[in-house]
Amino acid sequence: MNAQSDHHETEFDHKDLIASLTVEEREAVLRKSDRAGLVRLAGHCGAIAFLTVLIALRVPYYPVVMLMQGILVVFLFTTLHETVHRTAFRSPRLNDFVAYICGFLVFLPPDWFRYFHFAHHRHTHDPELDPELATPKPDTVWRYLMAMTGLPEWISRVRIVLRNAVVENTDTFVPPKGREKVRIEARWFCATYAAVAGLCLWTGWTEIFMIWLVPILLGGPFLRVYLLAEHTLCPHVPNMLQNTRTTFTLAIVRFFAWNMPYHIEHHAYPAVPFHKLPDFHRIAAKHLGCTEQGYVRFNARYLREIA
Repeated sequence: MNAQSDHHETEFDHKDLIASLTVEEREAVLRKSDRAGLVRLAGHCGAIAFLTVLIALRVPYYPVVMLMQGILVVFLFTTLHETVHRTAFRSPRLNDFVAYICGFLVFLPPDWFRYFHFAHHRHTHDPELDPELATPKPDTVWRYLMAMTGLPEWISRVRIVLRNAVVENTDTFVPPKGREKVRIEARWFCATYAAVAGLCLWTGWTEIFMIWLVPILLGGPFLRVYLLAEHTLCPHVPNMLQNTRTTFTLAIVRFFAWNMPYHIEHHAYPAVPFHKLPDFHRIAAKHLGCTEQGYVRFNARYLREIA
């Protein structure tokens, strides 16, 4: 009986999980909310604004504040991610507006990223089709340390913007009809970056380095440590309950990551908005395949694997 039960559990996948929801459960977990999104955005951006003031005032130990600022700014990637799914807010226009602002701050054009990310969802952890796996995971301690600096990722993002602005996009996950949109988007990004740089040179305003550019370099490693845990060391199978990892972490991390540590739940049912993922987690908890108790613990285990 136990063997049969275990066998049944291995066959249970994300499609079965969604099919098992009652009509009431489905309606509850899919309910979007402008209010929930605006409250979360206000908390995230309010914290960034507060730290910006502290840095501008050069409070004691302000370099530490710059590190904290960098972590919060680079985690706007998770805000971008949620708005690209158009689940951060009920309003599509609000999702798109916030996506462009966050994408600009983290050097990741949202239209291009939407094509990239949706291909990742269609082919999650498929070595041949998942675009996230086009860049191999670090397989030595040295490569791990280099990747965790975040520098390769920042260089890659700048290259993506410049490439899309100058030449026609040839990424397999971008459909032919989307290539012109990707090019126009990249050119707007380049023009805006140039305008910001020109304004800073004209006015002599150098605070931009202290409140944005240097902090994101300092905060980059924390985002890399976080993102590595999402799928790495999970089996290459189609079942979203197995090929993705949910990481149990502190409430403050879940807040600024827009609940994306509930990553199995997100991949199992991407239409669930961020503020409903804790509810969906309670429904899905017994079916989760890959989980970990914290990001430090996962990265320590990963280091043991490659060492």
